[in-house]
Amino acid sequence: MRIVYMGTPEYADTILKKLIDEGGMDVVAVYTQPDKPVGRKKVMTPPPVKLTAQAEGIEVFQPRTLREEGVAEDIASLKPDFIVVAAYGQLLPRTILEIAPCINLHASLLPKYRGASPIQQALLNGDKETGVTAMLMEEGLDSGPLLAWNVTPITLEDRKNVLFDRLGHMAATLSVEVLKRFEYLKPLPQCDADASYCKKITKKDGEVTFDLDAEEIYNRFRAYEGWPGIHLPTGLKLLELSPPLPLEKKARPGTIVAIGEHGVTVACKKGALEVLRVQPPSKKPMDALSYIRGKRIGIDDPFL
Repeated sequence: MRIVYMGTPEYADTILKKLIDEGGMDVVAVYTQPDKPVGRKKVMTPPPVKLTAQAEGIEVFQPRTLREEGVAEDIASLKPDFIVVAAYGQLLPRTILEIAPCINLHASLLPKYRGASPIQQALLNGDKETGVTAMLMEEGLDSGPLLAWNVTPITLEDRKNVLFDRLGHMAATLSVEVLKRFEYLKPLPQCDADASYCKKITKKDGEVTFDLDAEEIYNRFRAYEGWPGIHLPTGLKLLELSPPLPLEKKARPGTIVAIGEHGVTVACKKGALEVLRVQPPSKKPMDALSYIRGKRIGIDDPFL
């Protein structure tokens, strides 16, 4: 079975590794996004999928767009039986969709959360479950008929990185099952009336205030783990939070209501949050207790 694989981040890399290790499957080429500058020093960094492909001696292509002249012809010349796609970052044009069956491993239970950030959106909305869907691709955005899916619960302790890893392994297993049983599967059309969409995340999305409910702040913290993270308008990054707590007495949002052994409890519009670690602008991360001692603030003071 000849496979052309298209994907970019860690989630896609987990699936690629499974396909490489699976007997009877030959990944003949990998398509991924171009290397990007990362960090303050803007070091050009290859996508995880590229590193895995190079380590396995698989040819890598990084066109800026799949509509570039010659891309479809190059893929067709590889004579793939399937084109497998996972978090690639581009829509496939018809010229490529017509080469071979194109199967996308999407990290949601379609038609819910079509688009670029389904895992984050599930956390933002406080969903109790999510999953992965194998879909036969068409020209629309994650709108093709469904081939198979798998479901997993989301606990209050689950954050973005844990969920990305879990869903990546689920999608890897599902990809193999779908490829092996493809001829026996009957594609199921999606119900567009039930569709919802999620956007590409920006750094600005990480700004929060304590005028929000504690649950909403905590869900953003879980969803934006790593990047963009969450921060107050002052630039103070909230690096570690405990799950939401009930507010024992009425207090203005943003006010310190308790100081514990490990953190500082701050009132929100509804409920409260225990802040454990922070990072002030242009300074190193520190525990919240050291932060308030340095600011000389305490109970009934604003946490800024």
